[in-house]
Amino acid sequence: MESLYLATSLMMVDIPGPTLDAATRAHLERYRFGGVCLFRKNIQNPAQVRKLVADIRAVLGPQAWIAIDQEGGAVQRVLELAQAPAPMALGAIGDAKTAGAVGAAVGRTLISLGINWNFAPSVDVNTNPKNPVIGDRSFGSDPKKVARLALAWARGLEGAGVMATVKHFPGHGDTFLDSHLDLPVVNKTPEELERTELYPFRKTVEAQISAIMSAHIRFPALDKQYPATLSEKILTRFLRKKLGFKGIIVTDALDMKAITQHYPVGEAAVKSLQAGADLILSLGKPEVHIAQATAIQEALENGQLSREHAQKSQQRLKEAAQRFPGSPRNYSATQQKKDQTLMEQVALRSITPYRQPLRPRRSDRILLVSAGSTFEAGPYGETIAVQDFAELLKTRFARVSQFVYNPQKAEEFKGELEKAATQADYLLVVSVGRGSLSPQEAQLLKHAFSLGKRATHIALWNPYHILSLRKPAFVTYGFRAPTLKALVKVLGGAQARGRLPFKLR
Repeated sequence: MESLYLATSLMMVDIPGPTLDAATRAHLERYRFGGVCLFRKNIQNPAQVRKLVADIRAVLGPQAWIAIDQEGGAVQRVLELAQAPAPMALGAIGDAKTAGAVGAAVGRTLISLGINWNFAPSVDVNTNPKNPVIGDRSFGSDPKKVARLALAWARGLEGAGVMATVKHFPGHGDTFLDSHLDLPVVNKTPEELERTELYPFRKTVEAQISAIMSAHIRFPALDKQYPATLSEKILTRFLRKKLGFKGIIVTDALDMKAITQHYPVGEAAVKSLQAGADLILSLGKPEVHIAQATAIQEALENGQLSREHAQKSQQRLKEAAQRFPGSPRNYSATQQKKDQTLMEQVALRSITPYRQPLRPRRSDRILLVSAGSTFEAGPYGETIAVQDFAELLKTRFARVSQFVYNPQKAEEFKGELEKAATQADYLLVVSVGRGSLSPQEAQLLKHAFSLGKRATHIALWNPYHILSLRKPAFVTYGFRAPTLKALVKVLGGAQARGRLPFKLR
């Protein structure tokens, strides 16, 4: 059993729901994993999360890690406390002190629930406007600015008692494939990687941030055969030895198709640990956890995986857990209110004007044009409720109506849009979704600007949509409540002070 528990101490798993049911409890008791990663499916309210976390630690021990992805913006699992704007919103402000304050507020939120490890921030330098998975999760397209803001955010988070994780090493910012769905390849020379992708990671090592997450991406300049997560050349020879990183290396989720389409689950788990990872993120049904635990145990027993390496990883995790104990800290109502105010102020400062957008007049009949009243996108089903924006808009403007089209059949809605626009004075053309706009959808939204009405584009979530339309716009970098409130204030006359944190092409 000793080799099994050594194996499982290097694994973090997910669980199916908001309570620890009997089957899940038995599974955790049997395998004693190193920790649990929480998702939106596990969260209902703060009291419930605190109980769930306490129940998990009662089974796995007080040293067990409870982790989450709380980046801000779209990638945010806890929505019941102060919601942070997206990293790119902080990029639009450009102030490291503000980034540090937001990171600290996120830390206070998480540690109040007993969550002591955050898989954030992303230091990916988003240089590809068609990147389907990073986008607003990046602080921008300038590596120096990304490093400055992201590391301030990480220091704020760690100062509040939650371990930060800089990701996705060696860099996910110049991909056009989503590694949840496929295996991206970044064909850049070592010199190009040094100038852009690797710069923030070198700064991360200098800053002694506690953890780095690997990317499921192939970088032929660094390893012709394996993606970074499975590459000894990248994780050990480059990150550990060349860059001198002494913290924890954690894999991105091994259930992503970039890995599962190319490697059996057990083999991937062993290969990532052989490559130099300290902890694998083993997500999926219990059968997946068991297959990976068994494969690691066998590799330890037959010598394929060095026991000494595994024990060193286990020790790193133990020492880090002592630095970031998971005991929930008090989060007073006064502090919660301050943090909520901070997020709203940051959201307001981030709203970015593009090409001198026109605001509606109080008396205008406003037509809000969008794809769906609710719109789901992203690997974990983040939902934009355009309806929520419409309701907020009505608190400031008396006459607001909606025109909803199907983005899959955008070309069929041209006539209906023309008809609806006859009853409006001002059009708010709202583009939603994480991915790029299809040519048909972009054409429909451009058509709205040719109908003789005053109009403004709202890039709600993907800021690069402005490149598809090239029309006057406000860029929000997201759709969470503080950002929607800020947008309504800006449409009502408040100054939009953000600056685009990426180069226009």
